[in-house]
Amino acid sequence: MIALWTLVGFLLGSLPFSVWLGKLVLRTDIRGYGDGNPGGTNVIRAGNRGLGLLVIILDMLKGAVPVALAHYLFKVDGWPLAPVMLAPILGHAFSPFLSFRGGKALASTFGAWTALTVPFGPFVMGGSVFVFHKLLNVSAWAVIAALLALLGFLMIAGLTLPLLATWAGTVAILAWTHRADLRQRPALRPKTSEQSGR
Repeated sequence: MIALWTLVGFLLGSLPFSVWLGKLVLRTDIRGYGDGNPGGTNVIRAGNRGLGLLVIILDMLKGAVPVALAHYLFKVDGWPLAPVMLAPILGHAFSPFLSFRGGKALASTFGAWTALTVPFGPFVMGGSVFVFHKLLNVSAWAVIAALLALLGFLMIAGLTLPLLATWAGTVAILAWTHRADLRQRPALRPKTSEQSGR
């Protein structure tokens, strides 16, 4: 059962909706935009905000669905749940459909952890990413800061060793997919002239 759900999670996570829908709808390879990664943000950069939001939702669902089904329907928990949680994140980051060169896996990470931490976890993660993105000049460091906020929430909610290991695995994957940006030193965003005048 664990191997089955891990495989299902990896395969779902590896589905490159951004590339497929970009070619089908926009007639372009969205990896030619922005940071070159397959993801909803680059679909938006390619000129279609609605399609980009759809891709982000699909990427979140491919993380949430296998975790939710395994955990709530088939009662997979504890250590057996760890590979199921990490599988869709790894699938997105190392998609076999893209020669094992995937995206940054932020949306699939949000989906997987949302499925496990509803109703409060998604607000912690989403709010943290928003706040730290506004505060820090490097978005990758905002992601790491949001993961630390998630760890704080897990500690309050009842952190177990399997959850800690899963969180650490998530941090390792996202640190790898964001490695180029993490080489930049984080700093607070400078105030705009409008903010300075207030």
